[in-house]
Amino acid sequence: MDLNPSSNPSDDVFASTRFVLVEPSHPGNVGAAARALKTMGFSRLIVVAPKIAFVTREPEAIAMASGADDVLASAQVVETLADALNGVHWSIALTARSREYGPPQMAPRAAAEKACEFTGQGQGSSPGAIALVFGNERVGLSNADVERCSALAHIPANPAYSSLNLAQAVQVLAYELRLALLGRADATPVAGLVSASSDEIEGMYTHLEQALVALDFLDPANPKKLMSRLRRLFSRSGLEHEEVNILRGIAKHVLLKIKR
Repeated sequence: MDLNPSSNPSDDVFASTRFVLVEPSHPGNVGAAARALKTMGFSRLIVVAPKIAFVTREPEAIAMASGADDVLASAQVVETLADALNGVHWSIALTARSREYGPPQMAPRAAAEKACEFTGQGQGSSPGAIALVFGNERVGLSNADVERCSALAHIPANPAYSSLNLAQAVQVLAYELRLALLGRADATPVAGLVSASSDEIEGMYTHLEQALVALDFLDPANPKKLMSRLRRLFSRSGLEHEEVNILRGIAKHVLLKIKR
């Protein structure tokens, strides 16, 4: 089915938005995901540690891409989710089940609207990167992967039969994000606020954990859920670049004082 063509008023944002597939098992789903992206105007597909090496070259993937061969051919393959999220300012993890810990959960439409707030926060004229993260077809995303993201999204499907395959889930989120981006095309970004990127936040958590261990507040042999709770706390606040620097400065001075 063809969609009515229309120009994207924010082509740079559409091009920079990342759709991340973590450890996909089936080449056909990777190809179908590429097709889903192209129909919604997106093009940046990242595959993390696929079960089949060179999955984007598999005949089944190419067949299911069905005209989105360019998106499939340009897909990046990386080893870890951290690599895929490097430089990202806000990310959505798609999950089919609730988590005891992790970032705030939102409906797909609300998550897409929120993501739009972070598209103007890159360096210079570059758009701030946002990412949508999807897990393995059988087991989904690990708790560690979920905790790296800024928000959770759950598609409110029929509870009696809520099964969506990977490419279908990508299509739903790509559609919601397209609507949100087009709806905000003429909106003026909030000036002066620069959200922290994923790698900056992960560095802060590492630094903070070191300080808490040095203070004997965190027992590395029995950490319980302390860092998971702190991640949930900070993910609700939406950390800015300067706030991350403040927290890292506190951790740095704690470590310096203890070493004396």
